[in-house]
Amino acid sequence: MEIMTHSSTFLLPKHSAADGAALTYVLVVLNRRLPRFTPLLWKHAAQLRICADGGANRLYDELPLLFPNEDAVEIRKRYKPNLIKGDMDSIREEVLRFYKDLGTETIDASDDQDTTDLHKCVAYIQDLPNLKNHKLCILVAGALGGRFDHEVGNINVICRFRNTKIILISDDCLIQLLPSSHHHEIHVQSAVVGPHCGLIPIGGASKTNKTTGLQWDLSDTEMRFGGLISTSNIVKGEIVTVQSDVDLLWTISINKKRVMTQVS
Repeated sequence: MEIMTHSSTFLLPKHSAADGAALTYVLVVLNRRLPRFTPLLWKHAAQLRICADGGANRLYDELPLLFPNEDAVEIRKRYKPNLIKGDMDSIREEVLRFYKDLGTETIDASDDQDTTDLHKCVAYIQDLPNLKNHKLCILVAGALGGRFDHEVGNINVICRFRNTKIILISDDCLIQLLPSSHHHEIHVQSAVVGPHCGLIPIGGASKTNKTTGLQWDLSDTEMRFGGLISTSNIVKGEIVTVQSDVDLLWTISINKKRVMTQVS
């Protein structure tokens, strides 16, 4: 079975893909408190930066707070999104007008009430002709915390787009899907992530799970809700390997203090 590699190098000031092929990063900002290291994510997502509806409010309100010694308007101009897309029921009028005046494209998708704003943004990214031949990694800032149904909705999106690498990020942790179609090799950037981690079966009970590189490795272990799931595990090595017969969620803690030292 083919091996899929993963890393958190986007949390470092300079990165190289651990999987041997450069990733194209895209940043999606949601309407939830932004990680304090959002400027670092912004720097790596050179191809495209999207606000999902009210995510533009967060960008407008919270980014200047990270640079208290600089002019707020200049910060907002520096961190101008390429696109705002969604239902447009949360973004404030003055925020929408500000970014429109700077040249940000806007797409009103209020005719679609069956999908979330994150779903709409991911579908848009996948359909872009100039990104068709790129190895994409979509970083989602503000995806965790707040209302539980919103968190579950975001997890549902990464399950629906299981063949696209999507990473949900908060100040405290990241979550991504490990599809059962591959074996997985996770390169752990211990300077900024870990050691706490977890593996959670998301598509139903998993009969066989095997890992290496964890304090409590799984060896043909069954996991299911209502039974055993791997929470509060500990990364022990630089590489963690994972095999499973169902899709798993991988989560690992983020050392936000260390990450913040990378933000200039």
